[in-house]
Amino acid sequence: MNVITNIGRYILMLGVIFSRPEKMKIFRKRVFNEIEIIGIKSIPIVILMSTFMGAVIALQTASNIDNPLLPDYTVGYITQSSTILEFSPTIISLILAGKVGSNVASEIGSMRVTEQIDALEIMGVNSLTFLVLPKIVAAIFFFPILVIFSMGLSMVGGWLALTASGLLTTETYVLGIRSFFEVYNVFYALTKTIIFGFLIVSIASFYGYYTKGGALDVGRSSTQAVVSSSIAILIANFILTQLMLL
Repeated sequence: MNVITNIGRYILMLGVIFSRPEKMKIFRKRVFNEIEIIGIKSIPIVILMSTFMGAVIALQTASNIDNPLLPDYTVGYITQSSTILEFSPTIISLILAGKVGSNVASEIGSMRVTEQIDALEIMGVNSLTFLVLPKIVAAIFFFPILVIFSMGLSMVGGWLALTASGLLTTETYVLGIRSFFEVYNVFYALTKTIIFGFLIVSIASFYGYYTKGGALDVGRSSTQAVVSSSIAILIANFILTQLMLL
């Protein structure tokens, strides 16, 4: 029953969020500020995770392919397809759900318990549009950029690992990356990323906005936001795969 109630409140919240901002100049300023907080400050963790995971995918693929009928460039192809279809859009989004989701929930939750949101509403400001909409726009805009960045870094990480270990030459690896490449897979990955970004920020904002109590409750809301957004990403990933790939 509590889950159904929360879903209903979440849908009603979305209806309020997507109203026209009262002052576009302030809205644009807040969007650029959120791009820096949500997007640019997430670049270091994306670099670290993408490079090493690409290296691991390539090494595991190379070590497990012992069939003489499979050409050597299969390693590059599997690294490319695994990265584009699943690793970069889904795993990176799950990581960002932890980093960005907890940050958004704790920020808005702190504003709720310190009555800053109440002050905005007393002044006649639509607090949801003012606080949440810029974060959603920033995530929808910048998350695909992070994922494209992640795709490239993962393939570079795979190349570094394979050439350093002597398992594959650069020419063979690049041939595998270029083989059977489909532009639609990139479109599919970026579509997933946009939806994941929306889910992460909106769910985290929901838990933060409806926080009640004190500092301990803000931490609890932050944890619930990360768990719920991660579950939502996994469910959405399954549904989108069914709709777009099968």
